[in-house]
Amino acid sequence: MMTFSIVARDPRRNLLGVAVASGSVGIGNRVPWVEERVGAIATQGYTDPSYGSRGLNLLKEGMTPREALRLMLMGDRERELRQVVIIDAKGNRVAHTGSECPAWCGHLIGRDFVCAGNMISGEATLEAMAKAFVGGSSFEEKLVGALEAGARAGGDLRGEKSAALLIAGERSVWIRVDMSSNPILQLRRSLERRN
Repeated sequence: MMTFSIVARDPRRNLLGVAVASGSVGIGNRVPWVEERVGAIATQGYTDPSYGSRGLNLLKEGMTPREALRLMLMGDRERELRQVVIIDAKGNRVAHTGSECPAWCGHLIGRDFVCAGNMISGEATLEAMAKAFVGGSSFEEKLVGALEAGARAGGDLRGEKSAALLIAGERSVWIRVDMSSNPILQLRRSLERRN
């Protein structure tokens, strides 16, 4: 799943979320994982969904994101193909971009968020996402705004075909666009209809 994503938290409202867009279809099925008061995870690159379910379980058991990620990577022979980003409810965050992820690939860790992408146009995509998230208004707007900014800065080299927004907390949100010529716009419109 070559893609770009952001995991984040809103400490004031106790929200955790993931927003993701990709040139692959059905991205919402595999990449975003969130559990209220536990954490948010995006598992991408050559995606292994077990990083999401197992990662959340390890966080619930008391591990930090760094400890959980280290444990999962140790047992994975294909770890250099993976890209995984995690934030927990306390704001601890970690990222792994394997050396064999499709180029351009990388991640950016900021306060209360982590952006990551592979097979994207370059670092400018992540920088635009970070700037949009920090400058946004509501948590939902910040996450969707980060995807919009990332796409404008180049996004997925293949263009975007699917997108998803998953938020857990006092106001949960789960929106998927599985196949579209403009999935981020559809995500935005679906969010606006909810408000």
